[in-house]
Amino acid sequence: MSLFKKKKNDLYFEQNLSLGKQAAIFFWEIFKVVVISLVIIVPVRYFLIKPFYVKGDSMIPNFKNHEYLIIDEISYRFNDPQRGDTIVLRYPLDQNQYFIKRVIGLPGEKIKISGGNVYIFNQQHVTGEQLSEPYLSADLKTYGDIEITLGADEYYVLGDNRTASLDSRVFGPLNRSFVIGRTLFRGWPVTRVGLVNQEVNYNL
Repeated sequence: MSLFKKKKNDLYFEQNLSLGKQAAIFFWEIFKVVVISLVIIVPVRYFLIKPFYVKGDSMIPNFKNHEYLIIDEISYRFNDPQRGDTIVLRYPLDQNQYFIKRVIGLPGEKIKISGGNVYIFNQQHVTGEQLSEPYLSADLKTYGDIEITLGADEYYVLGDNRTASLDSRVFGPLNRSFVIGRTLFRGWPVTRVGLVNQEVNYNL
């Protein structure tokens, strides 16, 4: 009788041990998945891409209020921003705020805003050339009376909605150090999901 009880107890112990091993293996696998995911996701999140939530109407009609964007942070580690790029930047007067704007003027260029138009002066256009912006409606005016020459690390940025944008017309040229990255992908709303087209054909 005691031998029978001992065998039953041994069997019970072995079953519990087996369940314990299975549970340990299960949680170990979960742990490995979590660690591997963090190793992949954290560098991507902090060094390669970043989410950005559009607030306000300064980039209408091309970017609308409440849209969710993914920002490419790595491209500008190897290349400079180009005219027409839509970028996310730290607001120079309050670096806790982030804006989305379009690059209009490049380092070394002179920018003139007059009569509702934007003019670019550079080596190719010494006497100035009125900038044609195909992403804007034909009747949209760029208000201001400005003439400024950009430094070696400075860009001139404007919002696409020129009548309601806090941009370089207010805070001046944007130093390269304030640029976070360029818009890459629109994730919301569903009807506008897709890659953001950064290619703009200017008349310059």
